[in-house]
Amino acid sequence: MATGRNIRTYFEGRWHEGDIAVMRGADHGAWLGTTVFDGARYVDGIAPDLDRHCARINASAEALMITPTVGTAEMERIIWDGLAAYPREAAVYIRPMYWALHGGPLGVVPKSDATGFCVCLEEIPMAAPDAATTLTTTRFRRPTLDCAVVNAKAGCLYPNNARMLAEAMAKGFGNALVADALGNVAETATANVFMVRDGAVFTPIANGTFLAGITRARHIANLRADGIEVHETVLSFDDFRAADEVFLSGNLQKVTPVSAFDDTRYEIGPVTRRARALYWDWAGRAAS
Repeated sequence: MATGRNIRTYFEGRWHEGDIAVMRGADHGAWLGTTVFDGARYVDGIAPDLDRHCARINASAEALMITPTVGTAEMERIIWDGLAAYPREAAVYIRPMYWALHGGPLGVVPKSDATGFCVCLEEIPMAAPDAATTLTTTRFRRPTLDCAVVNAKAGCLYPNNARMLAEAMAKGFGNALVADALGNVAETATANVFMVRDGAVFTPIANGTFLAGITRARHIANLRADGIEVHETVLSFDDFRAADEVFLSGNLQKVTPVSAFDDTRYEIGPVTRRARALYWDWAGRAAS
């Protein structure tokens, strides 16, 4: 990504300073886009749900027919070794990656047990709690499992997300609220989405068209434990126009308030603020 600073890269068994080259021109991942990644966060000395992110990249690799080569516990150890070079107060984006090295039949199917692996760490600050974004619609939709590997966090899915985001930004908005193949709301171009109405929380039900995130699941569990109703259900764009609050859920910023969806305006409300507070309270307890 190279959007941050103080980059460190783990490759071929050791940590390197800087954003080093890890992929060759003839690698299957460079040629045919067989790449998967995951993202975790290190903030104030903790890395919430790091084990789940490490497990998910291995599952993503298998979904893309790439052979994962690093176990979850070993991946965690590698990452913590790399994080030791950063100060406790640093905010670091943690990105393990796999890619296929060689092709099998006809060159297209990835060859098993021929896998590249690296981890990239870079300092990217957390956004301020009141740093909100705005949403609009896009003509591009989320694909389905029969035509794309939507059950993986795969690099090959992101050009479609980029089209959504570029279209939204060209219209003067910060992100796109995206539909699935049936026209129901799925997520945004970069994150899962929640809305609040009359004190209850609603989020699109996981229907196989988008990756239901680790942080999304953590918010659902935290809010329910706090006595707040959370409904995973089918939602329309009109539901979001009628919402009292909207916020995004993603690993990079955890909670991003939404201040507008087209002409509909929202305040950064109490449930959005509560979701953020509950997340960091949980993260602190989990790390202790």
